[in-house]
Amino acid sequence: MSREQRAQVDAMLRQPRPEGPGTVEEIRAGFKALMAQMIVPDGIRTAQTTLGNRPALRVEPDNGPRAGTILYFHGGGWVYGSPESALSLTGHLVAKTGFGAYSLDYRLAPEHPFPAAIEDTLSAYRALLDSGQSPSTIVFAGESAGGGLTVTTCLAARDAGLPLPAALVTFSPGLDATRTGESMDTKEGIDPIFTRESVAHTGAMYLAGQNPRQPLLSPAVLADLTGFPPMLVQVGTNEILLDDSTRLAARARAAGVDVILDITADVPHVFQSFAGVLDEADEALDRASFFLSQRIRAGGAAHTSTGQLA
Repeated sequence: MSREQRAQVDAMLRQPRPEGPGTVEEIRAGFKALMAQMIVPDGIRTAQTTLGNRPALRVEPDNGPRAGTILYFHGGGWVYGSPESALSLTGHLVAKTGFGAYSLDYRLAPEHPFPAAIEDTLSAYRALLDSGQSPSTIVFAGESAGGGLTVTTCLAARDAGLPLPAALVTFSPGLDATRTGESMDTKEGIDPIFTRESVAHTGAMYLAGQNPRQPLLSPAVLADLTGFPPMLVQVGTNEILLDDSTRLAARARAAGVDVILDITADVPHVFQSFAGVLDEADEALDRASFFLSQRIRAGGAAHTSTGQLA
C-alpha cells in the first residue's frame, strides 16, 4: 500500500477543469482523454464485433480464451465512455482470468435516455444465451454506470424470465438516482472527481424526466434482489457514491444473496482503472479476477434457474 501513490492519483484527478457543468461534447472528450492515460496490459488482443445488434469490443488473451465469458459494461454516467475507455479494466480482467470478454457499446443519453442502455445490455445477454452459451459460464462486470448496469440488467433478465448469469462484479457502481446516500454529502470535497452537482447534471440527461424512484434506476434503495447470483461489490472510501455500494450489499444480504462488499481506504471512484500505477488497484483486480474464476469454475450451478419470484 503506498500513501504516495494514492496522493499522486488524487492530485491528478484534482487538476483544474473548466468552470460550469460542460456540454456533452466537452464531457465526452475530457473523459476520453483521461482514460487514454490508463495502462492496458500486454498479452491481450481486441477486435470489433457486434452483440445483440450493438457494437462491442471483443477482448481475449493472445493465446486464446478459456471457457467463460465476461459481459462488460463501461462507465460514464450513461452519457459518456466507450468500450475503449474501459479497456484498462476489461483488459486486466481478461489477462488475469484467461476468460474472453465482450465490452458493449450501449446507447448513451441524452440522445438515448433511460431505459435504452438496459435494453441494449439485456439484448446482448440474450444474444450470448441464444448462441448456446450456458448462463453458468457468463458473468456481468462493469464500472460506475456500467456497474449499475450489471445490477439492473440482472433485474431485467430475471423479470424477463431469463436464466441469470453466474456472478456479478461491480466497481464503484452507480445505483441510486434518488441521490439519498449519506456519502453524497459526507464525501463532498473528499471525492476528487464528483460533486452532487456534477452527477445531477449527467443524471438528468439519463433520467429525461423519469421518476428516479424505480428499481431499474435506484436498485440500491428499491430493488428486490431475491434469486440474484453471487456479487462482488468494490468501492473506495473517497467517493460520494460509497453508500450506493453499501446499501446494495445490505439489500443483497437481506435477500439471502452471496455478497462480498470490498471497501478500499483512501482511494477514488473506480480506482481499479489505475492498475500498474496504484498498488490497491492491482490488488483489487486480483481479488475480482479470483472471484470470477471461482464462480465460473463452480459453474454457477445454483443460479441457472430463471430466478423468477413466486
